[in-house]
Amino acid sequence: MSEKSEVKKLLDQKNWQEERKKLRSLILDCDLQEAVKWGKLCYRFNDSNVVIIYGMKNYCALGFLKGSLLEDDDEVLVQPGKHSQAMRQLRFEGLEQIEDREAQIREYIGKAIQAEKDGLAVDFDEKDDLEYPDELQDALDDDSELAEAFEELTPGRQRGYVLHISDAKKSETRERRIEKARSKIMRGKGINER
Repeated sequence: MSEKSEVKKLLDQKNWQEERKKLRSLILDCDLQEAVKWGKLCYRFNDSNVVIIYGMKNYCALGFLKGSLLEDDDEVLVQPGKHSQAMRQLRFEGLEQIEDREAQIREYIGKAIQAEKDGLAVDFDEKDDLEYPDELQDALDDDSELAEAFEELTPGRQRGYVLHISDAKKSETRERRIEKARSKIMRGKGINER
């Protein structure tokens, strides 16, 4: 499928259709290049991903890939998950909110473009400071095949498993998550991959 037809397919989705079109129009007006990344409309500046459009269940959003570096005087940027180090979102619950906040949206897109022009980079130190839960460490120590497969995973995939398993409050739940993840790990897949 060509990129043009992928863009059309995303724009034709029923959920957040008008909102997605309005956000796209605003972004393209800021001279960013359009692409499809991760199944989403993504916009680039000088070959760097800057902003992505999300259509979630209860809101649509502009996700700024280096949003944690942006000055947020209006305190409107939302960290999408507790482990999100770089991404920040501007969220909207309808077309009217986007139209009312058009100047603010342009301002934040401008800040994101300026961060790219300035060569700013997010410090991902936290990703190297992973603390393996005891249950995962025990499973890796007890099963050399699992340990070898886990070591073969990319650092991002390893991080995903460690965070997913660590998030469970009970030891039994952490053990179940490890067992459930075993086949994916053995196939070299990340926690959210099929």
